[in-house]
Amino acid sequence: MFTIQSLVDRSSLELGVLVPGRPGALEEPIAWVHNTELPDPSAYVREGELVLTNGVWLDRVDPERFVRHVKKAGAGGIVFGLRAELPATPPALIEACREEELPLLEISIAVPFTAVSEAVADMLADERKQSLVGMVRRGDALATAISRGAGASGVLDVLRRDHDLPLAVVDRMARSLAVAGADLAADQLHAVAAGLARHPPALEVDLGEVGRVALFPVGAVGDIDAALICLRPLRELAAAERAALEQTARFLSLEVAKQQAVQAIEMRFACELLEMILSGGRRATEVPGRLRAFGVDPGGPLAVCAVAFAQGEAATMHGLAEVIGELFAAEGVPAVVAGGTQDVVAVLPWRHPERELPLLAQRLVRGVERRFPGRRPVAGLSGIAAQTAELRPRLLQSREACRVLRRTSTGPSVRAFAELGTHRLLLGMLDAETTHQFSGELLGAMKDHDARRDGELELTLRTFLDHDGQWGATAAALHVHVNTLRNRLAKITELTGRDVGRTEDRVDLFLALTIDAMD
Repeated sequence: MFTIQSLVDRSSLELGVLVPGRPGALEEPIAWVHNTELPDPSAYVREGELVLTNGVWLDRVDPERFVRHVKKAGAGGIVFGLRAELPATPPALIEACREEELPLLEISIAVPFTAVSEAVADMLADERKQSLVGMVRRGDALATAISRGAGASGVLDVLRRDHDLPLAVVDRMARSLAVAGADLAADQLHAVAAGLARHPPALEVDLGEVGRVALFPVGAVGDIDAALICLRPLRELAAAERAALEQTARFLSLEVAKQQAVQAIEMRFACELLEMILSGGRRATEVPGRLRAFGVDPGGPLAVCAVAFAQGEAATMHGLAEVIGELFAAEGVPAVVAGGTQDVVAVLPWRHPERELPLLAQRLVRGVERRFPGRRPVAGLSGIAAQTAELRPRLLQSREACRVLRRTSTGPSVRAFAELGTHRLLLGMLDAETTHQFSGELLGAMKDHDARRDGELELTLRTFLDHDGQWGATAAALHVHVNTLRNRLAKITELTGRDVGRTEDRVDLFLALTIDAMD
């Protein structure tokens, strides 16, 4: 990058500054030099060019108008060349440049404009040479960092040797892969991921208090999988900085591709492990070895956790298994995590009291909620397996518990198989459309009655069943007289066709209310 000041510093050009322009103008980059004697050169001067003129136009236009034309074109300044007929820069030109805050330089008669052009060409050539040398050197350093397993953080360190920029690498699942001089909150990570999801990806993203930041896509195998983020807007980045960021993003693509390949292999082995557990027989003998390969001790107590998103949403999403693996790692718990279309299953060692396992699962669910905002994850737990031979029923238990929880839109998001109750397990095994039809037909008339008359028949029925059909306890809980309760229950019998005094009818009503609560 060359500037007006860098030209002034070349003593051979004999340049003198008459007007420095606005603060910092002498240090701003210059695009090129433009020699002109036109009264209005604005149609030909490019932004950032330095205008060279001998003032031949002075007999056709006044200096104020000429300066306005040059300023309109966005020129970086004016160099006035003295000549025998005009041995001093016109005062009116000096005053006009001062009014417009446009830099004005004076060059002696002894120095031709070609000397300025040659100097600029030399400086540009040297700049390009240094840029190419720097790019090659940086490319070698980036390749070395990746080959030695330095990861995304090592790649950022290489870039920051040349450019002290605040940087981060964020993937499309809003995960921070590396940071250097930057610290992004969860909502800012999601804003970056949203920018990546656009087609084409955004060039800048607004991160609130941080302001607008530059985004350089990082792709692997043709897809945009992550972004190199510089916590500055694009307009504040110099050309050399942008070139370095783009180069680094390309090398990060190699690192992301390598990570994806490793994750794909690990996921395949994890899925094969689940198949071994489910198939039993001779393949079951391979399970201990596979567990050891994932850092899980097969000789101690083991637990199984199945995670999915609740009903009305896709059961799993791209990246869910990776997120769950990261959350277990953050807890310091080694786990085999396998993802599928219906759930993500984790097998983990558990030497703590069994009552503490739901607490871990709840933290896991909260972590998934943060990474997938707007979705409701649920987790089903098994009992503890004392040895690998007991893993198959534990795996089935956790997945069944998760499947039952998926049918709910409210209530607990974590449940162990033993906590679900027989009726919930049975309902979970039935077709959802069938159960909804049963509940709707049985309770529909009662609900319509409550809606039309602002009644409390449904509340009365729930309270009556919750108190095991005890009239006095139910009336007290509802704060009504027993006769009022009797009249309400009679109306419920009339509308539903079920007698709350008969056990089999109570079962029907209880199941219908449970199905309704699960929606």
